[in-house]
Amino acid sequence: MRLSTVILPIHRWAEGQKIWRQAEDLGFHASYTYDHLAWRTFRDGPWFGAIPTLTAAAAATRSMRLGTLVTSPNFRHPVTLAKDLITLDDVSDGRITLGIGAGGNGFDATTLRGSDEEPWTPRERADHFDEFVPLLDRLLSEPSVTHEGRFYNANEARNIPGCVQRPRLPFAVAATGPRGMRLAARHGQAWVTTGDPKLFEDGTAEQSVAAIGGQISRLGAACEEAGRDVAGLDKILLSGFTPGSPLRSFDAFVDFAGTHFELGFTEIVVHWPEPDSVFALDAEVFERIATEALSQLS
Repeated sequence: MRLSTVILPIHRWAEGQKIWRQAEDLGFHASYTYDHLAWRTFRDGPWFGAIPTLTAAAAATRSMRLGTLVTSPNFRHPVTLAKDLITLDDVSDGRITLGIGAGGNGFDATTLRGSDEEPWTPRERADHFDEFVPLLDRLLSEPSVTHEGRFYNANEARNIPGCVQRPRLPFAVAATGPRGMRLAARHGQAWVTTGDPKLFEDGTAEQSVAAIGGQISRLGAACEEAGRDVAGLDKILLSGFTPGSPLRSFDAFVDFAGTHFELGFTEIVVHWPEPDSVFALDAEVFERIATEALSQLS
């Protein structure tokens, strides 16, 4: 199992670069950031762009993987996103993972839409995602792409020289529904979940484990349908959205990680501590988790 972190893009780079370097020094496998225009309780404070932040982080670090967790079609177009990602993969010398999901309503989901337009329904989000992921796959893998679709067009979109990572940088597809699971099975090198959102506030840890186990079973069925072995797909748990407080202590996190390792997860992602926020955490506990927790699972 690998341990990674999410660093929110809320710090001016003079301070932010120190955090990304510290994450590498602590030994995290990867550091991700959220790709939003604004997010939840942070929406009225500083919030910087994901791609420029990751580009700067690529220059400030040496070997740690970097990525989004996650990018969505809410305000991205596959053609321009592909160009940015190819550049980012080059700057990082092939250390980028694209976390990608269908997105949700609220926060920045309607920023680019008219004030009288309704947010996309879940079906509409899934429809966009169904076209977005395969087209982005092609754009990152082929030197020239033409596509006329329901939502997106590409007219001889050139992406030369392509990604450093071949045939393209890896996709970590966030999905819990059947359509997203099928996309993960067909296009993903990893699958991402935050657990069952219906259980976050009122559920129990046991119910959460059972629900996530069900998600993995459905992922297995989607992989079988796609003619793929689910064991070859990395499984990433973004923590912080399941019942309980697994980061309240070192021992609590070891138990949490061990339980999800037994479910088949290959990577757990924890949020970098941010004081006076939902991600507040004792720095000493966090550093011990980063440096010692996984050794307790062997």
